[in-house]
Amino acid sequence: MKLVFASNNQNKIAEIKQMLPKSIELLSLEDIGCTEDIPETSNTIEGNAIIKANYVSEKYGYPCFADDTGLEVETLKGEPGVFSARYAGEQKNADDNMNKLLFNLRDKSNRKAQFKTIIALNINNDQHLFEGIIKGEIISEKRGTKGFGYDPIFVPEGFSTTFAEMEMSEKAKLSHRGIATRKLISLLETL
Repeated sequence: MKLVFASNNQNKIAEIKQMLPKSIELLSLEDIGCTEDIPETSNTIEGNAIIKANYVSEKYGYPCFADDTGLEVETLKGEPGVFSARYAGEQKNADDNMNKLLFNLRDKSNRKAQFKTIIALNINNDQHLFEGIIKGEIISEKRGTKGFGYDPIFVPEGFSTTFAEMEMSEKAKLSHRGIATRKLISLLETL
């Protein structure tokens, strides 16, 4: 089965590709010739995942899934949330985003946070949504060189290491994206 993942983020593609069964050929936006930037105009994580999946399915005709992820920090009333990728500006720079978040948390004792991923799958004229949430906390300094995004400052509950200190396979077992992807795979295996 050929399935498009509506992303050009090579880190996300690699993370999901290693989880999928060999019977599924994962295609990126680049693989199908989609070079335009798909607008993420929703004010919710769910909405943005749906927009991206619908865009590819309608314009290119492939079965497709898209994800959107947000880091939600309790004491900041859910920020950065849907704006996680561009928290510090439209340049979408991970270091700038982390620095802004650490600055905003500088005098806060409550550092509880959660990553939330929604995957929207369009296949066989149906749409399915899958949610993955992992709770944890934001530490005060960056640790680790693996991973991407906010991984160097996020420690999942029950662990002492950040996502950026974990191997990809370990992170995939417990991460928000891993949880949502396993739900996606369960459905694909029934088709």
